[in-house]
Amino acid sequence: MEPNILRLAILEMIRMKGNSAFCPSEVVKWMYPNAWEYFMEEVRTEMMQLYRLGKISVTHNGKPLDLGKKPEGSVRISGIRETL
Repeated sequence: MEPNILRLAILEMIRMKGNSAFCPSEVVKWMYPNAWEYFMEEVRTEMMQLYRLGKISVTHNGKPLDLGKKPEGSVRISGIRETL
Protein backbone atom coordinates (compact mmCIF):
# COMPACT_ATOMS: atom_id res chain seq x y z
CA MET A 1 0.00 0.00 0.00
CA GLU A 2 1.19 3.51 -0.79
CA PRO A 3 1.65 5.26 2.58
CA ASN A 4 0.85 8.67 1.08
CA ILE A 5 -2.72 7.47 0.55
CA LEU A 6 -3.07 7.07 4.31
CA ARG A 7 -1.50 10.47 4.90
CA LEU A 8 -4.06 12.07 2.60
CA ALA A 9 -6.86 10.12 4.26
CA ILE A 10 -5.80 11.36 7.71
CA LEU A 11 -5.81 14.96 6.49
CA GLU A 12 -9.17 14.50 4.76
CA MET A 13 -10.74 13.05 7.90
CA ILE A 14 -9.45 16.06 9.87
CA ARG A 15 -11.13 18.31 7.32
CA MET A 16 -14.39 16.37 7.54
CA LYS A 17 -14.45 16.18 11.34
CA GLY A 18 -13.49 19.81 11.97
CA ASN A 19 -12.74 20.24 15.67
CA SER A 20 -13.52 16.62 16.63
CA ALA A 21 -10.62 14.32 17.49
CA PHE A 22 -10.67 10.73 16.22
CA CYS A 23 -8.80 7.43 16.50
CA PRO A 24 -6.40 6.34 13.75
CA SER A 25 -8.54 3.22 13.34
CA GLU A 26 -11.38 5.40 12.04
CA VAL A 27 -9.23 6.31 9.03
CA VAL A 28 -8.56 2.73 7.98
CA LYS A 29 -12.12 1.61 8.82
CA TRP A 30 -13.34 4.34 6.46
CA MET A 31 -10.98 3.22 3.69
CA TYR A 32 -10.94 -0.55 4.22
CA PRO A 33 -14.03 -1.54 6.23
CA ASN A 34 -13.47 -5.28 5.80
CA ALA A 35 -9.71 -5.39 6.38
CA TRP A 36 -8.90 -2.32 8.48
CA GLU A 37 -6.93 -4.28 11.12
CA TYR A 38 -4.21 -5.02 8.58
CA PHE A 39 -3.45 -1.31 8.11
CA MET A 40 -3.17 -0.12 11.71
CA GLU A 41 0.64 -0.11 11.77
CA GLU A 42 0.80 1.85 8.52
CA VAL A 43 -1.77 4.45 9.59
CA ARG A 44 0.04 4.98 12.90
CA THR A 45 3.34 5.41 11.01
CA GLU A 46 1.80 8.06 8.75
CA MET A 47 0.11 9.69 11.76
CA MET A 48 3.46 10.05 13.52
CA GLN A 49 5.15 11.46 10.42
CA LEU A 50 2.45 14.14 10.13
CA TYR A 51 2.72 14.83 13.86
CA ARG A 52 6.51 15.24 13.70
CA LEU A 53 6.05 17.64 10.78
CA GLY A 54 3.64 19.72 12.88
CA LYS A 55 0.69 19.08 10.55
CA ILE A 56 -1.57 17.36 13.11
CA SER A 57 -2.03 16.98 16.85
CA VAL A 58 -1.81 13.56 18.49
CA THR A 59 -2.85 13.05 22.09
CA HIS A 60 -2.95 10.21 24.60
CA ASN A 61 -5.28 10.66 27.57
CA GLY A 62 -5.74 14.29 26.52
CA LYS A 63 -2.01 15.13 26.60
CA PRO A 64 0.27 15.67 23.59
CA LEU A 65 2.15 12.53 22.66
CA ASP A 66 5.93 12.54 23.11
CA LEU A 67 7.44 12.93 19.63
CA GLY A 68 10.21 10.45 20.38
CA LYS A 69 7.98 7.60 21.52
CA LYS A 70 6.06 4.99 19.60
CA PRO A 71 2.35 5.50 20.30
CA GLU A 72 0.88 2.88 22.60
CA GLY A 73 -2.74 2.39 23.51
CA SER A 74 -5.52 4.71 22.50
CA VAL A 75 -4.45 7.93 20.78
CA ARG A 76 -6.52 10.68 19.20
CA ILE A 77 -5.79 12.70 16.06
CA SER A 78 -6.97 16.25 15.54
CA GLY A 79 -6.11 19.13 13.30
CA ILE A 80 -4.16 22.20 14.16
CA ARG A 81 -5.20 25.62 12.93
CA GLU A 82 -2.97 25.33 9.83
CA THR A 83 -4.57 21.99 8.81
CA LEU A 84 -8.18 23.05 9.29
